[in-house]
Amino acid sequence: MGSTALRVVATGPSVLVQDLGRLGLAHLGVPRAGALDAPAAALARRLVGGAPDDAVLEVLLGGLEVVLEADPGSGAWVAVTGAPCPVAVDGRAAPLGRAVWVPAGSRLVLGRPATGLRSYLAVDGGLPVAEVLGSRSSDTLAGIGPAPVRVGDRLPVGARRGEPGRAEVPPARATGPLRLHPGPRGEWCEDPLAALTARTWSVGADSDRVGLRLHGEPLVRRRTEELASEGMVLGAVQVPPDGLPVVFLADHPPTGGYPVVAVVEEADLWRCAQLRPGERVGFTRAR
Repeated sequence: MGSTALRVVATGPSVLVQDLGRLGLAHLGVPRAGALDAPAAALARRLVGGAPDDAVLEVLLGGLEVVLEADPGSGAWVAVTGAPCPVAVDGRAAPLGRAVWVPAGSRLVLGRPATGLRSYLAVDGGLPVAEVLGSRSSDTLAGIGPAPVRVGDRLPVGARRGEPGRAEVPPARATGPLRLHPGPRGEWCEDPLAALTARTWSVGADSDRVGLRLHGEPLVRRRTEELASEGMVLGAVQVPPDGLPVVFLADHPPTGGYPVVAVVEEADLWRCAQLRPGERVGFTRAR
């Protein structure tokens, strides 16, 4: 056969190719993108002995089935992290959070996770699809990068770099409120940090890779005039006219015209990737 690839047999709601994203291009109007749960994606890469910028598959609510096409007698190391989904190789259960050997011709299946939203599949050698502006990430807002993975796609797998990385015991994933820093436009709402931290919010069904949309008692705007568009950062908490906050995530636009009253601590942003619609979330002031 001469080359190794993942042939896609089935997908769930969404399967995207993601790496570290397009860093440093916001001044050109190019969004960041990249894996939404960055620590989970990084762990998957390490487990298979990959490079930090290897592309992985971000799988929303499971449903992915792939066949490893490779020379007879060969195979590949894979690892699945993030939302805890059932994993099977040729019908036999495989562990999460560990490197698993997949022989050539085998079928790998990721089921629906019991909790969380996004699981990450890494393969030794990475997925060397074509780069766009220095990244292999799929940007759902700008339409930059690889198209969403579809049935019938054949995703190339890079050359093996050796044996998988050392097994890791990942740290316990944090729970509790998301930490907030003050934003640049706090004066546009009535004491926004106090309002955000005093209430519990419900995750909206319209949340996506662009932003986590929250429902609850709206923040009260002090100023109602238009705000000139200005640069946005990852984790910005923007308040549109309806007073319901939006936390900007990896595919957020580079600029926005609604006031940013707070910014979520970067180390907490992975949790936004795993919050399901209807789940409750709170905020606290960062120390």
